Amino acid sequence: MKKVIYVIGSMRNPMVVDTAAQLRALGYDVFDDWFAPGPEADDFWQSYARNRGQSYKEALGDYHARHVFEFDKFHLDRADAAVLVMPAGRSAHIELGYMAGKGKPVYVLFDNEPERYDIMYNFATDVFFDTGELCAALKEELAYVN
Repeated sequence: MKKVIYVIGSMRNPMVVDTAAQLRALGYDVFDDWFAPGPEADDFWQSYARNRGQSYKEALGDYHARHVFEFDKFHLDRADAAVLVMPAGRSAHIELGYMAGKGKPVYVLFDNEPERYDIMYNFATDVFFDTGELCAALKEELAYVN
């Protein structure tokens, strides 16, 4: 059975799609469908909620937010591993932490050397600065995932 990799990132980062394509080419079942709504999806949701007079807390509890959350969580739970494609924001980092907390291997693909170092990336199984190195490591490491 194919290993499932959830690609985490920002809807504004086109490297998500490129990274997912490279992982698919290696034969993985890759989930990146969350990217489909486009780079302004969260902005539209926020505007829509505000136009309805909702606070952020209220908007988080509406049908749309709960549906999207459950959709993403379902695919996080079925994944064998996750790859965070940088740059990415808070939501992506929460997803990475969720996966790490579930004991699943998590990897970070940086777009370049960070200006400011952060030790908490030690929660990741590994970090990479090159997609080729990431792919080579996944081929070796995911062979042992149940």
